[in-house]
Amino acid sequence: MIEKSKETKLTRDCDAVQIPSGDQSVLPAGMEVYISQDLGGTFTIQTLKGLFRIDGKDADALGRTGSGENDVSGKEKQVPSGTYSEKIVWEALRSCFDPEIPVNIVDLGLIYDLKSEDQGEGKYRVEVKMTLTAPGCGMGPVIADDAQQKILTAPGVADATVEIVWDPPWHQSMITPEGRKVLGL
Repeated sequence: MIEKSKETKLTRDCDAVQIPSGDQSVLPAGMEVYISQDLGGTFTIQTLKGLFRIDGKDADALGRTGSGENDVSGKEKQVPSGTYSEKIVWEALRSCFDPEIPVNIVDLGLIYDLKSEDQGEGKYRVEVKMTLTAPGCGMGPVIADDAQQKILTAPGVADATVEIVWDPPWHQSMITPEGRKVLGL
């Protein structure tokens, strides 16, 4: 479920990232905001100053508890400890969302490559190549960092890197059937 246009006021000053520039900001307590997306443990909010992304750790500033009602990042909390699995890494990536589009980065077609390297003793290094829907999007580092942090929660992952690449250029045909369904395409 994607919650749209829920009006609320920030209960305290709150760190935020402006969309699409990626600039860090602090939004003041009492500011009226509209929650336009609550997915993957983050919130996209609309203000008179534009769109911003707020991390789930700051959900309380929005009058919420936890990381958001639709916090699919909670999957990492439910992943049993155990052995490494690329399938679990893909699931971790599916808990990352573009803050402007209600489709995870896998189904949006942004993940171009995923490689695992056995480091021994049940530990793996994961390397991901991803792109963005538009070159110059300032949110790229934010999305890549979110993906990296979620990969690192998978059992057996000792190190992870997420590199943003531009070749081939992304286009809508890369969206999976699941993503197309969410977008109504």
